[in-house]
Amino acid sequence: MNREHWDERYGTEELIWKAEPNRFLVEELDALAPGRALDVACGEGRNAVWLASKGWRVTGADFSRAGLAKAQRLATDRGVEVTWVEADVVEWQPPTASFDLVVVMYLHLPAEQRRRALAHAAAALAPGGVLLVVGHDTSNLLKGTGGPQDPAVLFTPEEIVEDLSGLRIERAEQVKRTVVSDAGETTAIDALVRAVRPS
Repeated sequence: MNREHWDERYGTEELIWKAEPNRFLVEELDALAPGRALDVACGEGRNAVWLASKGWRVTGADFSRAGLAKAQRLATDRGVEVTWVEADVVEWQPPTASFDLVVVMYLHLPAEQRRRALAHAAAALAPGGVLLVVGHDTSNLLKGTGGPQDPAVLFTPEEIVEDLSGLRIERAEQVKRTVVSDAGETTAIDALVRAVRPS
């Protein structure tokens, strides 16, 4: 999906995603001491804003101007400051070794583009910094609910681990979350990888 698609999708008054942070972001990172954080492909900013509310100095990057405008409104509503960067995260190279935390949440790209984006994300980690990658697992297509329906942009934890050479893997597994809709509760299957840049 290109920039124009996301600008159109985000070009509504209401948030496409809820304003609260992703549950895995909270579970994995709530105990970390705040530092410098980068939210790659931040969309409407819910995760970046939550991190800022916890004392992190946050940069959020996305190529959708409409998404970033909604992210800024959310930050203003929550009384926090975030630095927003309009950039294509496949091409954009954030400052090297500059962040204590980098999060990549539900960034679904063809494998080659995903590897480039993750390489940039990993290079942005300072020594001891944590990288958290979460997205729809390949198995979600047949066994889960929601998410992209193109298998070429889905991934497994093992594939993300292969993309992250030079980092120490702390966790790499499938995780499930409950999705509530008008039809009731269903289950989505995600891939979660947490890695650290060795000190």
